[in-house]
Parts: sequence; structure tokens; C-alpha cells
Amino acid sequence: MTPSRPHSATTGFRVVAMGGGTGLSSLLRGLKKYVPAPGADPNLCSLPVHISDLAAVVTVTDDGGSSGRLRKDFNMLPPGDLRNCMVALSTDETLLSRLFQHRFRGTGALEGHSFGNLFLAALAEMTGDFAHAVQLAAEVLATCGHIFPATSANVTLTARMADGSLVRGETNITASRERIVELMLEPANVEPLPATLEAIRRADLITLGPGSLFTSVITNLLVSGIPEALAAAHATRVYVVNLMTQANESLGLTASQHIERIYEHVRHSVFDYALVNTGAISAELRQRYAAEGAEVILPDVDRIEALGVRCITGNFAAQGGLVRHASAQVAEALLHLALENQHRHANP
Repeated sequence: MTPSRPHSATTGFRVVAMGGGTGLSSLLRGLKKYVPAPGADPNLCSLPVHISDLAAVVTVTDDGGSSGRLRKDFNMLPPGDLRNCMVALSTDETLLSRLFQHRFRGTGALEGHSFGNLFLAALAEMTGDFAHAVQLAAEVLATCGHIFPATSANVTLTARMADGSLVRGETNITASRERIVELMLEPANVEPLPATLEAIRRADLITLGPGSLFTSVITNLLVSGIPEALAAAHATRVYVVNLMTQANESLGLTASQHIERIYEHVRHSVFDYALVNTGAISAELRQRYAAEGAEVILPDVDRIEALGVRCITGNFAAQGGLVRHASAQVAEALLHLALENQHRHANP
């Protein structure tokens, strides 16, 4: 899938990746390989393309574990997903990155907290500005991209379930046995960071997912102004479809139904393409996931394209103890697509 490299220079793209959880941090690890080292001449890059600017927009509704405790104790935004993205984008994932991911053991007040979460909490308290604290922490880790919380407002995730009940809080939503019908933020009209909207406006490639359909993907799109910015963006906009359905989020949903649920919330067409895995998942892993009621997401390509979204299919799965996206293959496919679109627009 790799295009031939121009002789004179590589092509630079501005990329925005949106999401949360392990899905976003995994994708960022693949994308950062295309970011030239500081001070390097991108024209001498050995890659056919490079990323001139990489930004991650990260959900901030987690209320469980260490993040939830810090959120309650310090009235701050949850740092966990942001910390994971920082480590993923770190130019040197050795001692300092491992330190940020270290969780305290024992039975005291620090039990279960990660060092990176506490570091962010300290910076937020010192500066009085959580978004600035994230920026400073990213500088400490020497990240090769920018990291923005989806909003700087302290929001609570609320879901209307199929039985009509309202469930408040991300942890309670994911633990519920009822099917999610509608997702909301409290308060409702929260604003994104201006830098996020500017990054979306200037982007050449925007990705959403992979990640939990409701609590990692749709959550970001509930922030006022982000759906409109995505709808107006000139970028190539790609939804990276999950590999497996997920308990309490997407059981029984096909790939096209994931997109339909997103569109029901944003009321805009925000995808040009969907990247869909059509590679086989081993029988052993399918059985393991089936014990939780999860299954391989059906790649119903015709229904996706009937929504006006073109499909990019291929084997994008890495299979170990769990089924995860192969970040290198996904990043390559995404940038290849952006390059194709650039050539198409330059030579209509």
C-alpha cells in the first residue's frame, strides 16, 4: 500500500487523531513513526510521507480507578487517557515513560494511583489550568505531538438506556446491562479548546477511533463545536472501526451500525472513509471473546457505502492474548489514503 516516494521531498500532513482508551494510544504509536525527529530535515526522511503536525484530542469523562479518585479529590479532569497518549507519543519510551505508567502498590492512600496521574494533578494544582498542565507534562516526556483534552470543563457522562432510565457516570454506564440509546454530557453546552478547533480546521487527515463506541468515540463528539468543525473540515476524515463488539457498548452492532450510532448523535456527515478489518480472527480468540458475549464486528461494506462512506478494507488486526489493531498497518493505510486524496485533488 506504500506509494512511491518523491525524489525531491516527502509529503507532510497535519494529522488529528480523536478518541480515548487503549485504541487511541495504540494508533498514536503507529502514527508517531511518521513524525521526523526534532531538527531533522523532512526532505531527507526515508518515509514516503511524514507528519508535520500530530495532535490527539482525548476524551475526559473517565470516573473510575486512579483518574476517578483524583477527579473527586481535586475537582480536576481525569488524567488517565491523556497520560496514556503522552506515553504513546513520547520520543523515548524508556525510563521516564515507564515511570509515568508506574502504579503504586501497597495498601496506603497511593495504592492504585499511577505516577503520571499524580504528576498531572500536581501540575494542574500549580498552574490552575489543566490543559496547560497537560502541555507541560508533554514537554517533560518530549512528545512528538500535541495533546488536547476534548474540553477543559469538568463534565459527567450520562446515558439514556433502552428501558428509559438515565445512568450517570462512565463507570456506571459501562457496568449497566441495558442498551445505550443516547449519550449526553452534563453540563450540555461545554466548549472545546480553541486549539482543538484550529487543529481540526488546518488538518489534512482526521481519524476517529478505534475505541469504545460510546465512551471513547461519541463522547468527544458531544462537545459543542466539534461536530460542526468536523463537518466543515477539508481533511480526509476516517473512522477506524473496532475489531470486536464490546459488552455494554456495541454488542450485536455491525460496522455500519457503529457509524449510524455516531451519526444519530452528531447529526452531521463527518466521515469520508471507514477503515474496516476483513482479516480473519483466530477461532481461539473468538471463543475467548464469546465468553463475554463479544464477537467479530461484521464488515457490512455495502451498508457502509450506502451511508456515503467509502470503505478501506484489509487485515488490520494484531492477535496475541487480545485482539488489537496493528498500529503500523493502520497508520500506513491512513497516510496512504491521505496521500491519494491529495493527489486526486491536485489532479482532478
